[in-house]
Amino acid sequence: MSCWMLLRLHSGDLRRSLLPLYCSLSLRALSSGAISRSLRESYRILQLPDDGASDAAEVKEAYLHTAKLYHPDSGAPTADAALFSQIEEAYRAVLAHLNRQKSASQYTQSMEEEEEDKNKSNAPQHRHYLSFEGIGSGTPSQRERQYRQFRVDRATDQVLEYRRKEIEKAAADEGAMVTRDARLRSKQIKITQAVERLVEDLIQESMARGDFQNLSGTGKPLNKFDHNPYMDPMTHNLNRILIDNGYQPEWIVAQKEIRETIAKMRMRLQEVRARLGEHMRHSETLQWKEHCTAFADELGKLNKKVDNFNLIVPLMRRQMVHYSLKRELEKILKTDQLLRQEKEREKERKQKEQMETARTSQNTRQGLITWMQNLLK
Repeated sequence: MSCWMLLRLHSGDLRRSLLPLYCSLSLRALSSGAISRSLRESYRILQLPDDGASDAAEVKEAYLHTAKLYHPDSGAPTADAALFSQIEEAYRAVLAHLNRQKSASQYTQSMEEEEEDKNKSNAPQHRHYLSFEGIGSGTPSQRERQYRQFRVDRATDQVLEYRRKEIEKAAADEGAMVTRDARLRSKQIKITQAVERLVEDLIQESMARGDFQNLSGTGKPLNKFDHNPYMDPMTHNLNRILIDNGYQPEWIVAQKEIRETIAKMRMRLQEVRARLGEHMRHSETLQWKEHCTAFADELGKLNKKVDNFNLIVPLMRRQMVHYSLKRELEKILKTDQLLRQEKEREKERKQKEQMETARTSQNTRQGLITWMQNLLK
């Protein structure tokens, strides 16, 4: 009998004898075999031993600990968005590695149980099912599923490795940019210092030639400005120079303009109300309403200027509130009423003075007539 016939007759016994050895080698390669460099780096980022002996609970605890330290929304001083992204990628890579180990161990146990079963088929596998790069074991469908999972895991590792390289490249570019900015700032500082030294040298040369000896007030202090104990003397003197030359800050000019505008508006409307009667007729009422409408439009524009003023004023207590149309009209009507009452009192006072003058003149005339009559007698 040929060797091929013997191999076919005893193929079941040969498979049963070699399968445990193959399964043990596969499990050992997945569980305790050589770990890739990227996976070791993932364990190091999670602050775990890089031998791959940590279980899922330890990995999760390490991930939570590092996430609390480096999460960008944690508020901790060690928060770092880029490092937290690396921690997430490392956590996913380690979990995938643990899942592969778990699935390999479970599959090995199931294969051992199947080998112990006497009712399974002993038919040899077809040759085209052996082209899965040597990955997996069991029936062809099981090997195909394992090979698909292996390709998914390999693609995941490649993506994580690509992201790690991109992050390292971005960090290197950022470091080069920071170095370039530092060089530019250093160059600007050097230029500024050179200009300052040049100006100082020119001043010293002028002093050595005596260009400053004939100036009025040489060697005398500046008694022109009042002393302010709450301000730096240099700042106080500069402010006084600006004031003497007619300079005013923008917010002061805006405040003055607002106050002058509201005063003119009040005066115009007050004059209009004074020209109308105290008890207005229908035509006068319509005229008053037209003027109030125009006053409301002008007041709206003035309130916009108040908003712009509040944006540029340096002190909160200097800010202004909006002018109210109702309060302005009430104030104008009240002022008009007071003015009319004052005019009435002035008119009554003049009438009383005229009556007193007439009475006095009449008494004087009667007294003169009586005196002349007495003299003629």
